[in-house]
Amino acid sequence: MSVRVRIAPSPTGFFHIGTARTSLFNWLFARRHGGQFILRIEDTDRQRSKPEFEQQIMDAMTWLGLDWDEGPSTGGPHGPYRQSERDATYNPFIEQLIERGLAYRCDMTTTALDALREAQKARGETPRYDRRNRDKNLGPDIGDHVVRVKMPTEGAIVVDDLVKGPVTFDAEQLDDWIIRRSDGSPTYNFVVVVDDHLMNITHVIRGDDHLNNTPKQQVIYQLMGWDLPKFAHLPLILDYKGRKLSKRQNVIKTLVHEHREDGILAEALVNYLTRLGWAHGEMEEFSTDESAAVFTLEAINKTGARWDMDKLMWLNQRWIQRLPIDELAKRVQPFFEKAGVTVDERLPAVLTSLQERSQTLVDFVEKGRFYFIDDDAVEHDPAAVKKFLKVSTGPLLRALIAELEPLEDWTEDTIQAVVDRFLAEKELKLGKIAQPIRVSLTGSKIGPGLYETLVAIGKDHAIARLVRGAALCEARAQRNQA
Repeated sequence: MSVRVRIAPSPTGFFHIGTARTSLFNWLFARRHGGQFILRIEDTDRQRSKPEFEQQIMDAMTWLGLDWDEGPSTGGPHGPYRQSERDATYNPFIEQLIERGLAYRCDMTTTALDALREAQKARGETPRYDRRNRDKNLGPDIGDHVVRVKMPTEGAIVVDDLVKGPVTFDAEQLDDWIIRRSDGSPTYNFVVVVDDHLMNITHVIRGDDHLNNTPKQQVIYQLMGWDLPKFAHLPLILDYKGRKLSKRQNVIKTLVHEHREDGILAEALVNYLTRLGWAHGEMEEFSTDESAAVFTLEAINKTGARWDMDKLMWLNQRWIQRLPIDELAKRVQPFFEKAGVTVDERLPAVLTSLQERSQTLVDFVEKGRFYFIDDDAVEHDPAAVKKFLKVSTGPLLRALIAELEPLEDWTEDTIQAVVDRFLAEKELKLGKIAQPIRVSLTGSKIGPGLYETLVAIGKDHAIARLVRGAALCEARAQRNQA
């Protein structure tokens, strides 16, 4: 049978970075084996599930390049792919289990169950349902009731996990858990088994936090007489202190859209997530196609991987440096627009001047906005003005402007030739004039290379800003005279 894997997120919130990695590992495994990757929306939580969250999940997966072969937006032979649209599917299987004596109706109230558990805790026992209705064969006319599955009461349930190896659960510690609520709705651990079976899922690859659900689900497969899929539980992503990633506890951003908004490239985030808990030799930088060609479940670490933001930022910078300038411009332009900065035809040259120095797409805006603002709107750092735009610097800037204005071929080489000749005539070193030029152009003493900045900013804008820089020097002279 062809490999068939699925990712089944709940649309109750934004797409989590852990779910993104699980989706990625499923996608890589499917592509590695020429199989199918299915997206199924588990929206059984009707109150918290929202269409906008479902759309955001699909948008995030599309941005990451994780295309699915079957799902809500693409259809397929095993649909529908939303659990809320599959209600009629589950009850026949529940009734079948009841008829075969493998599940039973239970009318114990929530109040009585809570009292039972409190008494068990007071005696130092594990709080759980006491199976009082297990063998009563209660009929459907008993009023409000739930349906519970008859779990084994002795022995062990062994989950043969492809990542962790065999994991043993003591049957005595497992409850006769509810497969249908009193309102008639089936529960997660039941519907996920039915859906995986009907969709011919061969491998269930999911987070370690689902491991405790697996013995319950494995029993349903066995009671129904269905073939078990192969299970693989991925170690969780941890923070710097070795804790599970949590939006409440950690400073690490845990949602995919947060990283996208921070200017992380999809290629870099996928590269990083692939390497987070999986390895192939010395590979560090790779595309999804490259990793899919060598991906195996056996190479997944058995322990949690710690999030390293410095590593992600390094990878992001490396991927930024790979992008052709025209593609980089497409990625960066929305960030300039969001910041209220209107770019123009100078954008490719500006990006070229910043590409080696920027770690994120946001960096291009922060470091490059000075290129596109009005020349008279450049805000000069007072400390930089005080240090570099001195009274004696004004005449030098005026003289240099006079040399640059006739220049028709505005390139790094021609500008440097003019500056070199100017410095030689004045018997000056470049340091005498470089920072005054930079502060005049950018407002700061820090920026890209001097000549590439002059080229990227354009001749007319550069001359206008140098004139303003000279005027600042002259204003200081006037204040001194006053």
